[in-house]
Amino acid sequence: MSKKSVTITINCQKPFIRHLDDEYVSKNTALFSAISNTYLPLLNMFADLEAEGIPFKINMVISPTLCDMLADPVLQQQYIEWLDKLISLGNDEVAKYTNNSTKRRLAVDALNKTIQNKRDFQEVLNQDILSKFAYYARKGNIEFLGTTATSIFLPHYSDIEEVISAQIETGLQLHKKHFGIAPEGFYLPYMAYYPGLEFTLRSYGFGYTILDTHGLLFAEPEPENGIFTPARCYNSLAVFGADNEDIKKYRLNPLYKNREKDIGYEADSEYLGKHLGTEVSERVATGFTYWQGDGETLYNTVLAKEQVAKDAADFLSSKISRLNKALEIKPDTDVSLTCVINGEELGETWEEGVSWLEEVLRQAFNTTEVEIEFLSDLIKDNHFNLQKVKPYFSSAEGTGYGENMLENSNGWMLRYIRKASERMIDLTSRFKDDSGLKARSLNLAAKEILLAQSGDWPLMISEKINPEYAEQRFKESVLAFSTVFDSLGSNSISTEWLTRMEKKHTLFPEMNYMVFSSKQ
Repeated sequence: MSKKSVTITINCQKPFIRHLDDEYVSKNTALFSAISNTYLPLLNMFADLEAEGIPFKINMVISPTLCDMLADPVLQQQYIEWLDKLISLGNDEVAKYTNNSTKRRLAVDALNKTIQNKRDFQEVLNQDILSKFAYYARKGNIEFLGTTATSIFLPHYSDIEEVISAQIETGLQLHKKHFGIAPEGFYLPYMAYYPGLEFTLRSYGFGYTILDTHGLLFAEPEPENGIFTPARCYNSLAVFGADNEDIKKYRLNPLYKNREKDIGYEADSEYLGKHLGTEVSERVATGFTYWQGDGETLYNTVLAKEQVAKDAADFLSSKISRLNKALEIKPDTDVSLTCVINGEELGETWEEGVSWLEEVLRQAFNTTEVEIEFLSDLIKDNHFNLQKVKPYFSSAEGTGYGENMLENSNGWMLRYIRKASERMIDLTSRFKDDSGLKARSLNLAAKEILLAQSGDWPLMISEKINPEYAEQRFKESVLAFSTVFDSLGSNSISTEWLTRMEKKHTLFPEMNYMVFSSKQ
């Protein structure tokens, strides 16, 4: 009998934003929100399923920049301080609604969630989120995929092999550092693939990757089973075609909480400043939201919970229906669908996202119609029997080709970082065995190049999400590299400047600049 499977891959990625100044809260809350609304709830969900003896399998990508931020003691302390401010705000919110029982109950719920987050983070996890994810990987509940050091749009550097290798090699080293294992699969940032990339991935020991839907559907020869079975490149790298059914249709249900009506965006600034501090110079989300999607009806917890169960059932029903239709065409074939979910959709933009995922896993456990499996499970016994194909250039960004990563608003960035990347490669040939101050400078230069190569900055500019900040951060990294480049040329390096930059950008502490050297 043919087998029907669904895989779920959660992609957790954040741009490297780490500020220590008085206004750090305004800039670092993107990370704090992800911890409170996605990572801690995910771990609590895993713990609940584990306690009830419900097996589950989730593929996860936790990017190296996010790993370094989660492991940063300074950011950890900032997060605790932020929770204390939210608890103070929550106490005032609860006291404010003594005459409105519904709003008071919602305020209590939000306050209790914040208190629980602080307790879980400090007492249960000892501020170490990554170790708990690694625990579930060892238990066989999570399968990690590796990825690049920063979220680089790889096709923009397809002709500079040293850049591709430096990103992959650094990402692999950091994955081993944080999780103690070498991942079998590799996640392409933005699912951006170009022909020939499979050879570099295979050379680093990766066995599979995920392509955007048309990256597999437009392959040559045409895949016999579409995206319902994996295929393999001619060098045996297995490729999965992502299922393009978006969970956004569930997130936008009007019964779910309206995250845009957060009091952090709407309350009086003086009132917010009293609890959050005057250093919060921008409007930020607090988690205290009281409205449904229409923005006019108070949120109903019971109705939302019922809708979560319905949407989970609809999700599974949709997958089973499509798999059954595939079996009508290929009756003797094991079929599967590869679902990829951005971590932001589970909690940050969709309050009920983690609850929905938990319900999906519970309902899947109670049905024999379909199994939730790891990506590796689908190629374990038949890797070399998969159809050989040449995938097509593709990306999950833009209309499928990542054109928004290089457009009028951000196109100017690429020429600067490509030139800086070429100079970084040249430096590795000129300074092969240096140590001391020169090695420190070169390591900083390599780190800044990796940061500047991140696709976060052009994407933020394209989508008009803090574009001024994205431009500033990009220029800062390029300028830092240029400072090192010029200093090495004049043999005059400022120790004070170097130390200041090392403290500012603390990620990749084991950085070795020779990662950019040409491979022999």
